[in-house]
Parts: sequence; structure tokens; C-alpha cells
Amino acid sequence: MKPSPPDFDQRYFRSALGRFATGVTIVTTETADGRPWGLTVSSFNSVSLSPPMVLWSLSKEASALPHFLAAPRYVIHVLSASQLLLAKRFSKGTQEERFHGLKIKRSPNGAPMLADPDTAAWFECFNHAQHPAGDHTIFVGQVEHCERRYSQPLVYHAGDFDLTPTIEPISGH
Repeated sequence: MKPSPPDFDQRYFRSALGRFATGVTIVTTETADGRPWGLTVSSFNSVSLSPPMVLWSLSKEASALPHFLAAPRYVIHVLSASQLLLAKRFSKGTQEERFHGLKIKRSPNGAPMLADPDTAAWFECFNHAQHPAGDHTIFVGQVEHCERRYSQPLVYHAGDFDLTPTIEPISGH
């Protein structure tokens, strides 16, 4: 049995996908010659608790693809609502512009990562597997180290960054 062709166009499909709110991440690694490389990604999800694994995807057209395919490790930074400008910064421009003036540190196993204390969580991942899927490549990372903070997440919804719920209880009830 084969799938039937879609009864919608790409624009409609993108709009339908936009109804699902996602978190926002920045994924960082380094090139073979040691330059930091990173981009904003909203296709992040958990896969397994044992062993701890996560996934994210990247367009096959992305200039970053060869760097992430070759990287032994990468770091996924889950952004907080206060990091909207950082998310926008890593969504366009050159790598030099994205990293200019930012403090970078090394994850426990040596991958470059943002040294921003506002990051809601981060996951250092061994580049476990890559799977071609349509016009994207799915990356499966085995998490080796992670940290989390209690902060409001940055959310992507309907093609733009969106407001996030308050962490304070609703009063008056």
C-alpha cells in the first residue's frame, strides 16, 4: 500500500503545522576547523528516557547540515521567554554575526555552547543517528549531560514567537 497524495499545498500545510505551539531552541556545534556553528530550531522533541534521547530536524538545504552531520556532539539550548532577541539573532545572518560578542563556553564533553544564564535548559548530545525524511534530516541525540532552570519558555506559534503563560498562579479564586 502507498500513501495517497496530499489534498493541500505547502503553504496550507505550513499554516496547519503552525497551530501546534513549540518551544524554541538554539543548537550549537563546531566545524571541522573549530569554528562555532549554531541556529534556531523549533523541531525539538523527546524520544526516550532510557537511554535519554532527543530529536530535532534540519532542512537538507541548510548550509549548517554538513557541519551537524559530521559533528560528534552538539548542544541544544531551550530558550526562555527573555531570550527572544537571541532566537531571532540565530535565525538569520552569518555565523560570525550570530556569535559576535556572545560568551561561549564548552560543555562537559567539549562542544561549544552559549554561556547565557537565562537559558531554560540545555542538553549535550552525542550525535547518535541521522535519518533522511522528505526535505529534512532528523537528528537523534543521546543526552550525556543536561541542566534546567525554572523559567518561562519561549514559544513559537503560527509562524512567529508568541507569549508564554505566566509562572505565577492566577489570583482571585
